[in-house]
Amino acid sequence: MSRGAEEGSAPAEGPAPAAGRSGLAAALGPDFSVSQALGGPRGVVEVALPSVVFVVVISVVQDLRAAIWAALGTSALFVLVRLVGRSSPGQAVSGLLGVALCALIASRTGEARDFFVWGLLVNVVYAAVYALSTVRTPAFSLRLGRGRRVRVPRGPWPVLGLALGLLTDERLAWKDDPRRLRVYVQATWIWVALFVLRLLVQGPLYLADEVAALGTARVVMGFPLFGVAAYLTWLLVRRVPLATRPAEAPARGPAEG
Repeated sequence: MSRGAEEGSAPAEGPAPAAGRSGLAAALGPDFSVSQALGGPRGVVEVALPSVVFVVVISVVQDLRAAIWAALGTSALFVLVRLVGRSSPGQAVSGLLGVALCALIASRTGEARDFFVWGLLVNVVYAAVYALSTVRTPAFSLRLGRGRRVRVPRGPWPVLGLALGLLTDERLAWKDDPRRLRVYVQATWIWVALFVLRLLVQGPLYLADEVAALGTARVVMGFPLFGVAAYLTWLLVRRVPLATRPAEAPARGPAEG
C-alpha cells in the first residue's frame, strides 16, 4: 500500500469506533482488530459456510437442487439461531438474502457455477465505481428543474472519503484538505486492487466451469482479503489528522499592531 501521508504526521484524531464496530469503520480506531473488521468469528462463519456447503454437496452428489437447498438451509439456520438467542439477526438475514439471490440465479440457468456469478458481477461494479471515483473532474452544474441548479465541486470523490467522512463526522471537509484527500484516494485504490484481484483469479475459474475451485477461491479471497484491505486502510488513514469542517475551525485572535 502506498503511503500518502508525511512521515511526521500525527495519528488521526476524533472519536474512536465503538467496540464491535465492523467493516470499514475498523479503519478509524487507534487500534486495529481483524476480528472486529470481519464482524467477529460468528459473522465470518455465517457468510462463508453456505458457500462451502454448496461446493461440498455439489461435488459429492452432483445435484444442483440439493446443493442449493443445503446452502439455503445452512444460511436460514444461522438466522434461526440468532433469533432464538435474541441477538441481532441483521448480518445473518443479509447473508440469507445473498445466498437466496445466488440460488435463484443458479436455479434459473441450471449451471452450478452461476451460484457464484453474482459475486463476480458485484466485484466488477465495485472496481469500476471505486476507480472512477478517484478520477479528477472539473466542477459542473446540475439542472434540477424549474431553473434550479446545483454546483458540483471538482473531483475526485473517492468512495473511501465519502464513506469514512460520514463515520468520522468530517463530512466533506476532506475535500479541502490535500493530505486527507490524497489518503482517501490511495485507500480507495487499495479496494480497487482487491476487487480486481478477485476477478483475475475467479473469472478464469468461472469460465472453465471449475465449481469446486471457484467456491474455494471465493471463500479464501472473501474475508481474508477484506481483512487485509481494511488493515492497510487503517495504516494509511491513521497517519493524517481528520479534516476540520469550517464551522469547527478555531477562531483567530485580533490582529496585533
